[in-house]
Amino acid sequence: MINENTVIFAHSIAPVFISKFLIKNKLKVKRCVFVCGFNNYLGIDEEYDTVNKSMYLENLNEVKNYCDDIVCFYSDNDPYVKQSVEKEFADTITTNQIMIPGGGHLNSESGYQEFSELLNYLS
Repeated sequence: MINENTVIFAHSIAPVFISKFLIKNKLKVKRCVFVCGFNNYLGIDEEYDTVNKSMYLENLNEVKNYCDDIVCFYSDNDPYVKQSVEKEFADTITTNQIMIPGGGHLNSESGYQEFSELLNYLS
């Protein structure tokens, strides 16, 4: 059950999906940890663009009404999503941002078997 004690972790397209879900259902959660999040971004390839179009959120900033603690992690060399797009997403919803130099898409493909920056944030 999602409630005011829930902590949500989401990566890539999932942060905007979670934001849309919280806003639409008016669900309040304790914390959202978003990694490489983006909104309104096209240009990866046709298959991804089809999925991404359905996730667009014009009222993204409203997610702040449903979560008091939002942190966004992103990198300066994501091969899929431009840093400026990830930064714009983060700027819309929080000042709590952590940019990881050379982190890629912050996934196993980018060498992230452990996410020490995330562990440091949570401890």
